Amino acid sequence: MKRDGSEETSTAVMQKTPIILSKPPAERSKQPPTPTAPAAPPAPAPLEKPIVLMKPREEGKGPAATASASTPEGTAPPPPAAPAPPKGEKEGQRPTQPVYQIQNRGMGTAAPAAMDPVVGQAKLLPPERMKHSIKLVDDQMNWCDSAIEYLLDQTDVLVVGVLGLQGTGKSMVMSLLSANTPEEDQRAYVFRAQSAEMKERGGNQTSGIDFFITQERIVFLDTQPILSPSILDHLINNDRKLPPEYSLPHTYVEMQSLQIAAFLFTVCHVVIVVQDWFTDLSLYRFLQTAEMVKPSTPSPSHESSSSSGSDEGTEYYPHLVFLQNKARREDFCPRKLRQMHLVIDQLMAHSHLRYKGTLSMLQCNVFPGLPPDFLDCEVNLFLMPFMDSEAESETPPRAGPSSSPLFSLLPGYRGHPSFQSLVSKLRSQVMSMARPQLSHTILTEKNWFHYAARIWDGVKKSSALAEYSRLLA
Repeated sequence: MKRDGSEETSTAVMQKTPIILSKPPAERSKQPPTPTAPAAPPAPAPLEKPIVLMKPREEGKGPAATASASTPEGTAPPPPAAPAPPKGEKEGQRPTQPVYQIQNRGMGTAAPAAMDPVVGQAKLLPPERMKHSIKLVDDQMNWCDSAIEYLLDQTDVLVVGVLGLQGTGKSMVMSLLSANTPEEDQRAYVFRAQSAEMKERGGNQTSGIDFFITQERIVFLDTQPILSPSILDHLINNDRKLPPEYSLPHTYVEMQSLQIAAFLFTVCHVVIVVQDWFTDLSLYRFLQTAEMVKPSTPSPSHESSSSSGSDEGTEYYPHLVFLQNKARREDFCPRKLRQMHLVIDQLMAHSHLRYKGTLSMLQCNVFPGLPPDFLDCEVNLFLMPFMDSEAESETPPRAGPSSSPLFSLLPGYRGHPSFQSLVSKLRSQVMSMARPQLSHTILTEKNWFHYAARIWDGVKKSSALAEYSRLLA
């Protein structure tokens, strides 16, 4: 399009400057296109079909665009007209850039009111409550995966395990600590206790490892008795085939017990050792052997373990609590109590297990007349009387012919607090224990389950346990 003099005169009169939005292909290939800029003086050479947009400079008027020629076929359509500059903008200044607001994703898709109330209420419900224990390891020493259905993705979890000889009351203690009370029927306990018929036959009630988790997210692991004569008798009389790596039944029973103890020492925060008389030296020898063959705590890298110089700083050891179940009245005597603490401290002197400093009967007001420094070496020892002695002691003795009627109304002397009170104090002390990190990473409940499965598989294939079994044979 060629401009003549009359057109330039009319343009000058109207004070309108032409803005060229398109350039010929020859100039377009030499330099990149530039954004819209104020018009320059017309070039001496005529342009081939340019697209001219006339933009008025007058304030308060909208843009007026006139195309002098239609867009040829194959070329891009002209861009929309630029908006008028703001009032305070000077002539020749670039127009103000537009302002964009980023909208949050999902704001315009669905309103909160559109959520299904049934789904929202289901998210607020507490996790499913367990009514009885389930198997974590069956009687064939195989891992079971059914417990993961009751676990959550949260890290505030405490794992408590139990060890003990046959008939010491492990299942009863774990039931009272987890979900039951002494007044309930023992047949309704979450961990099934040894029945009277089972006691008469000399058998064991628990086989493998039982699992139970409370609403407070505390995991309880009940185990079969260690070094159990009933399990050994069952192996011999029923002609059960032993694994090929074990040649003698008693070796297999001891290795089963060591596997369970080494597993608990690795995946539990607290391990309760229950005994019903004081004391069996073979039990302490067994605990030290299980500590020796315990799997090492996995480290995040080889550099951190080598730079520390020793594995003691990174190795994990749980809290160990000695529970003296079925304690007699003379066991609560201060002199006898001091002797028991001294014996346990000397037997466990070379152990890395945390057997002292985390539980105290003096601090929970079981012995109100004793000072806090009465015990020179206080270990994690707790005394629990007979459960059946509570009803017998509450029965008032009959008054004799020469006795005062006042003494006939007083309860019999027990020499210790009530059974319910001691269970409550033990529960509060166990649940308030520190929860050290089991691995180099913080584990959720489900992560702990997978971690425990790997540890159990590693314990069964442990070279240290295999070497120890060859020494026993």
